[in-house]
Amino acid sequence: MSLLRLGYKFLIYRFKSLRLHGVHSPFIFNLYQNVILHSGQYYTYGQIENLRAELRQNHQQLEITDLGAGSKVNPTYRRRISDIAKISAKPAKYAQLLFRLVNYFQPNQVLELGTSLGLTSAYLASAHTKSQVYSFEGCPNIAQQAQLNWQKLKLSNIEIIPGNLDQTLPAFLNKTTRVDFIYFDGNHRYEPTMHYFRLCLEKHTEESVFIFDDIYWSAEMEKAWQEICAHPAVTLSIDLFQVGLIFFRKQQPKQHFTLWY
Repeated sequence: MSLLRLGYKFLIYRFKSLRLHGVHSPFIFNLYQNVILHSGQYYTYGQIENLRAELRQNHQQLEITDLGAGSKVNPTYRRRISDIAKISAKPAKYAQLLFRLVNYFQPNQVLELGTSLGLTSAYLASAHTKSQVYSFEGCPNIAQQAQLNWQKLKLSNIEIIPGNLDQTLPAFLNKTTRVDFIYFDGNHRYEPTMHYFRLCLEKHTEESVFIFDDIYWSAEMEKAWQEICAHPAVTLSIDLFQVGLIFFRKQQPKQHFTLWY
């Protein structure tokens, strides 16, 4: 994704995006007002952001096994933890949004496809401590570092599932009857994104929430996002530029919202 193209896409997004007064769906209005736009602080925010600050100062190097689309900023296969924390970890604004979404929907089970350093996992897990978070990570060294970070935060409701997502995700889904909440951040290419979406779709319910990261990261991701929104099973979709939200609420008419965030 070139910066020029990204900037152009962001301008289009801003032009199309609605503010609160333009939202007429009661479900989306409530979600937008009370969850997406919520500006209050939760105690866990400070704990996780303090850890993020520590990691940004950690110059230890890790050998990287990159099974996804790779890093367009730092494509090398030996990276400092500080660089991963600065470049690859989800910014606080969006990680905290994921926290609020889990806190709001209270899913029993959360899947995270792509762990990185585990900061987003920590937000997902601390939002609803009775839920179980399963985080899938292809790089064993990053998975190990993430587990160390969760230990520092005293989080016990996260299970790391290491290995190639093409094998680990189908194996996991074969053993579960439903998926409640999924954060897709494991691969930013069209074919893998659509493949993982279709796999998880087989276990979705009307209450399931699917969240896709970096929906404008590339032309491939944008194409995948558009096809996912158009899928017959999807009734509501929300474009927040950095992330996209998908719902399957059968009582809702099919609608797409581009919301200012």
